Amino acid sequence: MLRPCRLLLWQVALRFSYVVSASLCLGGSDIFASVKENSPMGQFISNISISGDPGANTIRLCLTGDNANWFYLEGRTIRLNTSVSRVLDREVQGSVLIAELTCYEDDVIQSQYRILVEIVNENDNRPNFLQDTIQPFTFSELTAVNSVVFTVKAVDADGDMISYIIDQSSPDASFFRIDLPNSGNIVLNKPLDYETRTHLELIIWAQESNTAENFNTSAVLTVNIEDGDDQYPHFLPCTPVSPGVPVCMNPTYTANITQKHKDVVLEFSPGPIRAEDGDRGIDTPLIYNILSGDDQGRFVINNRTGELRLTRAVDDRRLTPNFTLNVMVCQVDDRLKYSVASVVVRVLYENMFPPVFNRTIYKGFIIQSSSPASIVSTYGNQVLQVQVSDRDFSDGLNPNIHYSLHPPSGLYQVTHRGVLIARTDQLHAFDRNILQVVARDEESGEEVSASVDIEVLQRGQAAYISAVEVSSSRPVFSLEDPSYNTRAFSQNFASSSQSESLHGRQGVYTRRLSLLYPPSSSSSSNPMSEQQLQVSD
Repeated sequence: MLRPCRLLLWQVALRFSYVVSASLCLGGSDIFASVKENSPMGQFISNISISGDPGANTIRLCLTGDNANWFYLEGRTIRLNTSVSRVLDREVQGSVLIAELTCYEDDVIQSQYRILVEIVNENDNRPNFLQDTIQPFTFSELTAVNSVVFTVKAVDADGDMISYIIDQSSPDASFFRIDLPNSGNIVLNKPLDYETRTHLELIIWAQESNTAENFNTSAVLTVNIEDGDDQYPHFLPCTPVSPGVPVCMNPTYTANITQKHKDVVLEFSPGPIRAEDGDRGIDTPLIYNILSGDDQGRFVINNRTGELRLTRAVDDRRLTPNFTLNVMVCQVDDRLKYSVASVVVRVLYENMFPPVFNRTIYKGFIIQSSSPASIVSTYGNQVLQVQVSDRDFSDGLNPNIHYSLHPPSGLYQVTHRGVLIARTDQLHAFDRNILQVVARDEESGEEVSASVDIEVLQRGQAAYISAVEVSSSRPVFSLEDPSYNTRAFSQNFASSSQSESLHGRQGVYTRRLSLLYPPSSSSSSNPMSEQQLQVSD
């Protein structure tokens, strides 16, 4: 019995020895390694420590698991499997690649080992703004300065810290600031004004603050301003007090009526009477009122449209040549927001007839002299005076007539009475000047004109005139008028003759009787002696 037992033990021991010595998949272990993202194809991962030599007839190694395709075997080495179109990216694949190494002997699994490969991060991403934080913003122009108006946010796929910077080269950077660079809170730096700017633009940068690369990105932000109720209404047309300042000077509205006008809507210049809310984006309804000058209901206003109506006629133009009213406009929802404009209604004479000159051509002369100014005379030994008559006035004299020369002359000027004055020291003997005198009705705007033919005589030269012309001459202007003084004329002639007439001036000329010779009555050809004015000292 002993022999068979020994034989059985030897066979068991022999079999066990064969298994141990023949198991080539033993000796391996789990693999823990790391690799940088963006590593190239074939990057070393780890060596394999199993006993057998892969590729032998009896042993086979396989990579399995979710991330097994990121590796390949090269003998006893595991390497990274990438390509140009397939880059290892931690932000895409995650921080760890997991796979399994399986060892087969004769197609029988003998062992399995885990493969855990950490993907080491590289700074390969720029910050990106979250789109919903850089959409156009809208807030009121009444937003308080130093308040946070909006917040921007950017993220970095590498997890880097982000700071925010306002680009000072952007057009509206001065309106905003950032107090805490890492917060993304944008603070209003100065007041807004919808009437000046309705939208703003600025550029904001998001930049890595904890990396050597300092990658950054920018975004253009648009800020829309909403109108707030901070402006008073103003009358139209609006004339800014100065360029770029949205504050209006209210116009003065004027209208003309006659004593016959009653129960009519007045037409104004500029007109019509109209106002608008200074807050153009709100356009609050307005209401009109007459503050003063309605003359006990003679004038009434439509409080919604601003239409002004004359309810009854003027009793006497001489007593009330014009009316002055103060019209107020205010917001319906806030009566403390208001504006006031002046309205002037002038009572004019009824204009049915135009002014007419008493002749179409006037003839006169002036004697050359060293004196700075002389009055033009007629050949009938009278002061030459152009004059119009107006049948709208009982005496034919329209007080609103203004005389002027067209075109203006540097040698001649016409007074408000139609008297022609010459710069005798600048005239040349034997010259002949033909002027056009325009008479304008300042109320109606009607104009008529006549010609004046002036001959410049040499000192001592006789002026001849026919008997008809002498007999038709009549004094139309008296040198006895003590209101004329040549001093003021000589000082102002040069400047006024180029741009304005002497209409409306009083006390301009005075007569020097010693220089005036009486007319001769002996013949129709009557020599005219020198007649002129000397400048007073």
